[in-house]
Order: sequence, then structure tokens, then C-alpha cells
Amino acid sequence: MSNLETTPAEIDCAGSLSVGIEILEPREVPLGGPRAMRVRRTLPQRQRSLIGAWCFADHYGPEDVRGGAGMNVPPHPHTGLQTVSWLFDGEIEHRDSSGVHAMVRPGELNLMTAGAGICHSEVSTSATAVLHGVQLWVALPDGARDTDRRFDHYAPQPFSLDGAAVTVFLGELAGHRSPVTTFTPLLGAQVELPTGCSVETPIDPGFEHGVLVDRGAMEIAGRPVAVGEMAYQGTGHSTLTLTNTGDEPLRAVLLGGEPFTEELLMWWNFVGRTHDEIVAYRDEWQSGAARFGEVLGYRGEPQRLPAPPLPSTRLKPRQPPLRKESP
Repeated sequence: MSNLETTPAEIDCAGSLSVGIEILEPREVPLGGPRAMRVRRTLPQRQRSLIGAWCFADHYGPEDVRGGAGMNVPPHPHTGLQTVSWLFDGEIEHRDSSGVHAMVRPGELNLMTAGAGICHSEVSTSATAVLHGVQLWVALPDGARDTDRRFDHYAPQPFSLDGAAVTVFLGELAGHRSPVTTFTPLLGAQVELPTGCSVETPIDPGFEHGVLVDRGAMEIAGRPVAVGEMAYQGTGHSTLTLTNTGDEPLRAVLLGGEPFTEELLMWWNFVGRTHDEIVAYRDEWQSGAARFGEVLGYRGEPQRLPAPPLPSTRLKPRQPPLRKESP
């Protein structure tokens, strides 16, 4: 998915080793023109720009798209990251410049590795009545950010954990592992919890974690978390306890990873390290350079999403978030 903001800010994605619970509140961002759907973005933000290598999280729907534009994102570029598509409802057609044409469906992971450069389009299909899901980005470490383009598809099976239904799409949790390759230690899972139930999940104490609530009401370590919010727990914990405090089944997305200690600069759809890199990526995209390739088969307009103008000043990293000591 593209970041379609017309004046995207540069973001220093320096890691943080803080622990404890923080509640990350989303902000609404339009996904395209005036009739387009809106998404709720919890990462990145000033309070926290990374959870492990997870550097971007959009949560959208459930939205009835039968009378609207739905999702129609023209070919757009990425560098230095992986995109993770995870749907609850609907269907999205994916095309990218490595020649992949795939359908994104509920409960199936679609992971695209941009590496040194890729472009792709995303369009909700005519069969989609309700569109509902999350779009996530993972920053690539310096040693892997120039890797080749690739695309992975995986349909994980849910398992039961103390009454919860858990589906691991990246990494490992409670002895269940995804075979999909990541370039830093990561966790991505869907957790569904019946009304009135709690689950104590074993986790890697070297990971920091975020829990995004999609449906229902949740409590974590005594802190309430509403739909669209993300609860953050820092390193140093061997368990994560989630409680359904609402009157309907809870559904949440659990993200985790080792703190990412490299400084990154994110602007628009590019993850880089310096101002000059971002400028070069933008210039290459605007000129149609071979770095990003070409998407075949996209039938919308425009055929390529133009990059927004750069700010008049040099892109400068923000100060990293304050680090907190373990209690």
C-alpha cells in the first residue's frame, strides 16, 4: 500500500528499548482522492516510530465499498522495506514489477520484498463488498536493503492457545512457526479471543511488542485498549496477557521484534538512510528509471503514481524517542 499523503514528513526511525505499556492512538489518513476510503495509522508517529523492524501500520475497514472507490492504488515505488498484507474481509489484486500477479485474501499472508527497488499496484476486486484489513511495512537492515525483489505467499493455520485462536503469519509463537523469510527477528500473528476470556502468551523477552485491536475491547496489564489503538510493551517480559473486556469476540494483530537499532529515514514510500538517498530514489521514480521496473496489467489512471514534491529544506532525522529504564 502506498503512503498517499501529499506532504509526507521525514521520520527518523531510531529504535527504542523502552518497556512498560504505551497506548498508541491512530490518526486518520485518506487513501487517495475525496471519495476514497480512510485508514487508521498507528505507525509511524512522533511517540514511537518502530516496534522491532515494524515501521508502518495502517488499519482499515470494515468498509462497504460497493458504492465507493474502494482501494485503487496505482503503481507506486518502494525501497528498503517489505510490505505485509493481511485481510479480514474482501479481496485485493496485487501486481508488481517482478512479474507477480496475486490475490490477497483473508487469512493469507502476502509479503513483498522491495529490496533495492520495486513498484506495485493494489486494487480491491469487484467481488469485494466489505474491505477490512491491515497493511504493514517492515524496515530492512542495512545489510539486506539492496536485496533482490521477491514475493511470498503463505496460508497459515490457526491453533488454540488457552481458548484463543492464534494464527502466526511471521516468526514463531508458542511453538508454531511461519516458513516465510524475514531479515530481522520478527513476530506477526492474529489473535482471536472469546468474550470474557484471557490468554497468557509466551513471548521472547528480547522482543518489543505491539497489539493492534481490530474488533472488540481489550485490556493489557490493566490498560484498556480500544478498536484502532495499539498497545506497546517493551522488552524484558516473557509473557503477554490479553483480556477480552467487551461483549463481543476480540480480534487483534500482534507484532513483535528485536529492537531495531539502525537509524532510518522514511519519506513517502521510501526507506533510506540520508537526504541524498531519498532525493535520488524520488528522481529515479519520476524519470522511470530501471531501479523500480514496471507493473504490467494495471488498468486504472494514472498509470504511475507521481511522487509528491520534496520539502524546501533538507530532510533531517527527528530525535529518537526517549528511552525508559526497566522497572
